[in-house]
Amino acid sequence: MADRLSKQPENVPGQWYVDTSCALCRLCLEEAPHLITYNRDETAVRFFKQPETPEETAAAQRAMEVCPTLAIGNDG
Repeated sequence: MADRLSKQPENVPGQWYVDTSCALCRLCLEEAPHLITYNRDETAVRFFKQPETPEETAAAQRAMEVCPTLAIGNDG
């Protein structure tokens, strides 16, 4: 389960986030490329946009489900 106290600082504010346990496997990027991306130096993954539509929310949920380190969280 993602740790809300260990959120990547570069996540945009909102209920969805990636924490610091991310292993950079790219699976979440494949599920939600319009919401999640690498940070500038590609050492972490972050939400650059919060879901706004049911389709985007479903993509974020799929990204959370495929994450092998359980690094994606939803505080909503």
